[in-house]
Amino acid sequence: MRQDSGFKAEWILVLVTVLAAFGWIFSKEALAGLPPLFFMGARFLIAGFVLFLVGQKYFRVIQWGDVKQAIMIGAVMGVAMMSWITGLDKGTNLGVGAFITCLGVVFVPIIGRLVFGVRPPLSIWVALPVAVVGLAFLALSNGLSFEVAHLYFLGTAIGIAFQLNLLSRFLVRMHVLVLTSIQLSAAGVLLLCVSFLTESLPHSVELEVVGWFFASTLIATSLRYLLQTYGLSLTPVSHGAVIMNLEPVWAAIFAVLWFDEVMTIGQVFGCFLIFVAMLVSRWSQIKGIFKSH
Repeated sequence: MRQDSGFKAEWILVLVTVLAAFGWIFSKEALAGLPPLFFMGARFLIAGFVLFLVGQKYFRVIQWGDVKQAIMIGAVMGVAMMSWITGLDKGTNLGVGAFITCLGVVFVPIIGRLVFGVRPPLSIWVALPVAVVGLAFLALSNGLSFEVAHLYFLGTAIGIAFQLNLLSRFLVRMHVLVLTSIQLSAAGVLLLCVSFLTESLPHSVELEVVGWFFASTLIATSLRYLLQTYGLSLTPVSHGAVIMNLEPVWAAIFAVLWFDEVMTIGQVFGCFLIFVAMLVSRWSQIKGIFKSH
């Protein structure tokens, strides 16, 4: 039963990576007409409110202590997103920035081991270096150059790793709808507060931009984070972290299809290595399937 639950979680998390990759397209289109912090803050706040409307009955039994923990996770998420936007604004080599940001899921078992005392299986430690090399081939096709913005991307990666570890610790006590709604809302409020202090809002927004905003909010945020939280509740966060390395793979594929970008041989090889890392991370389960047949 546990193995079935594990495979169910992995398929859910694969879908999460697809939705997250679509989110890059939705966000890029929406940012053509909206300030970045305002866009992300409004997106998260509305997404959290939508989930609250869907799961109102689950909010009737929550305790204030659990709410405070969910708000803390949301605050960590909000800081990570602010760091990402700042790096995106200051950076010139987005490939390197994307590579560093994607290391967030690689840092998950490391943070879990050092801070929370979690011991991932050996297969995770074997899979992670393969995933890192794959990410490098995928994101560093234009070469490697260091700049101050990369420190912000590194902060984003560390923030994501802490957020996912905190999620895995609090999931057992809260319904996924409640936890996802509160953390998105908390992140949204934090981002909007900073936006109102630092950004100027446009006088008008085109209807097309509004459409991309709601696609980003409902599909790439409400649905994506709900499924991500649920998927992580069914499998160890270290396993989920390896699967979530698929996000830049899908993003690269969708960029080819949507923006007519071209993938190099190195990027294709990077996608292959990330897929291999997924298989390595679940090698014991894969061997069990072959033995049963």
